[in-house]
Amino acid sequence: MEHKVLPRNEWIEARKVLLHKEKEFTKLRDELTQLRRDLPWESVSKSYTFDSQNGTMSLAELFGGRSQLMVYHFMFNPSWEQGCKHCSFWADHYSGMIPHLNHRDVSFVCISRAPLEKLEAFKKRMGWTFPWYSSGPTNIYIILFS
Repeated sequence: MEHKVLPRNEWIEARKVLLHKEKEFTKLRDELTQLRRDLPWESVSKSYTFDSQNGTMSLAELFGGRSQLMVYHFMFNPSWEQGCKHCSFWADHYSGMIPHLNHRDVSFVCISRAPLEKLEAFKKRMGWTFPWYSSGPTNIYIILFS
């Protein structure tokens, strides 16, 4: 794609038009985010279990005594030998944020469908330290909300 090259005064005018659209978008995104936050919570009545290094854990145990739990569904199909490249990129940054989340009463975990042995081997290879669990026993899919 070939980009236009404009004199500064024309570029400023074009930038002002875009800035107006960006502000409209930001306002709409903020409104949508608030609507999402205002959704009622759902009571969890099903018993979910996860494989961990310390044996089977319940969903409640993943909270680690905190009032909130942030779950990242790390795409790792049971048939794969390594995790999703995109998920791996983001995972390189998780360990540093965990103390900040914990300080705000939030626990953070990753959950994948692959067996725990595969997760642990990949985690070791990548040098990661965040908690990572297998949903293999219940074969559930995690739905994330931000």
